[in-house]
Amino acid sequence: MSEVKEGLFVVFTGAPGCGKGTQARILKERTHICHLSTGEMLRQFAQKDTSLGHELKARLERGEFASDEMIIEMVKSRIAEQDCEHGFILDGFPRTLPQAEVLEDMLSDVGVKLNAVLEIQVPDEIIMERILGRYACMQCGAGYHDKFQKPKVYGVCDVCGGTEFARREDDNRITVQNRLVNYRLLTYPTIPFFEARGLLKTVDGTGTIDAVSRKIEDVLGLAVED
Repeated sequence: MSEVKEGLFVVFTGAPGCGKGTQARILKERTHICHLSTGEMLRQFAQKDTSLGHELKARLERGEFASDEMIIEMVKSRIAEQDCEHGFILDGFPRTLPQAEVLEDMLSDVGVKLNAVLEIQVPDEIIMERILGRYACMQCGAGYHDKFQKPKVYGVCDVCGGTEFARREDDNRITVQNRLVNYRLLTYPTIPFFEARGLLKTVDGTGTIDAVSRKIEDVLGLAVED
């Protein structure tokens, strides 16, 4: 193992729609460490006009996961980059127990020891409401929601002024139900794995975005400036 690096190294986990991505972006802004969203990386890869890209796109649209091998290689390459030297937030990885087991060796190889694995807990009915109502600006990617986060001016992006919005193709009821089933079967077994290693911390994710981010700071023991 390499010399252990100093920094903040965290895994965000929880069911689809629990708020991992939103909270990871907030923590990134406040601590200036990398936010590594495997979901975003995979969606970019799925847009490539290759046989693997097409296969991955079909998997995502059905609410299925990419193969362990594909995810592991992608994450291994990314965390070795220089901007991850002093901290990162893994969002969406590990998704399976084999990935969690590989993660230990992967981090050891680059001299990283996790500070915590943070599970955001949200009931399924709230998750469904969150996912089905979300959409984004097609120009800058800013996220919105039909109920919880509307633009200040109807039909106009707060960030860039764009007027075209889109919803993800896989944000539909059937796909979300499949994703929740897959989470219970494939990802939830990682929770006791990390708990046994003394890394697991849980946060109630049903409050407001600001309230949840404050809870996360508290459990991570952070004194972050506003």
